[in-house]
Amino acid sequence: MKMKKFLNDPNTLTAEMLEGLALAHGDIVDVLPGNLVVSRTLKDADRVTIVTLGGTGHEPALSGFVGDGMLDIAVAGDVFAAPNPQNCFEAIKLADRGRGVLFLVLNHAGDMLTGNMTMKMCKQAGLNVRKVVTQEDISNAPRSNADDRRGLAGAVPLYHIAAAAAKEGRSLDEVADLAQRYADSMATIAVAVRCATHPASGASFGDLGDEDMEIGMGQHGEGGGGRQPMKTARETIAIMANALVKDIPLRKGDRAFVMVNGSGATTLMEQFILYKDCVRYLEGLGIEVAANMVGEILTVQEQAGFQLNIARWNDEFLRLWNTPARTIAFSK
Repeated sequence: MKMKKFLNDPNTLTAEMLEGLALAHGDIVDVLPGNLVVSRTLKDADRVTIVTLGGTGHEPALSGFVGDGMLDIAVAGDVFAAPNPQNCFEAIKLADRGRGVLFLVLNHAGDMLTGNMTMKMCKQAGLNVRKVVTQEDISNAPRSNADDRRGLAGAVPLYHIAAAAAKEGRSLDEVADLAQRYADSMATIAVAVRCATHPASGASFGDLGDEDMEIGMGQHGEGGGGRQPMKTARETIAIMANALVKDIPLRKGDRAFVMVNGSGATTLMEQFILYKDCVRYLEGLGIEVAANMVGEILTVQEQAGFQLNIARWNDEFLRLWNTPARTIAFSK
């Protein structure tokens, strides 16, 4: 089937998207050479600053979360591809306001390679940088082997909590340690019912047929091993939330954050039903849902499905979450 998308040149997708983003949201971000999406509040920052990297094609992530109270710079790669280390190094130099830089990386092979090379360059330049990796996808490795877990949408609430801590004037080590504690407190699992296509080539990530879904599928079409007949929202949530609760683990009396992240082609009607079912499931276990995100957060073009992220929260996380923020895709 021929792909139907409103595009111009497959070779200029990222450049054109970033140009449009800057035109639409110039009050919040600037787009600089090297595909650096930079918060306009950075120039006045007297605090630890936050930089991340990642491929395009996942909008609003990651550039949509640049702004006041979240990311200071997101370095964009080409579609589903990590940016080069030099661009990340330049971003960290630009972000550094004398208090150090927190460098957040989602655990994917290309991003990790770029992140590690960037850190070597920063060390050689004597920059004060701490790297924290998010790796919360429970479908492809046990918690005891977390280095093999993919980073999914759980990075997004972490951006805000870390940025809020930085605004309080905490040191780089304090902000990085908080970010690591948050990363360790959460877990994510995804499900797909229809695979995405690559916007440059039209190539499909796979075929799930008309009646199946796959629990555990990664955001680039990586297999999860959980292919099974399509189920209702309530049944699907029961499978996924049960797995997350056991992994974290959560117990009666705990408080939780819940994210339902649409993957690109899942309607808000479905997402709100799924969120309701998750809240009810957790309530049945005696777990309070203290905060949430529901909507398109980290997408994969027109992939149909969702990511369910749950984190164990405490008073500190909740207080930091409730601080003001304003980005392209998020405000409080």
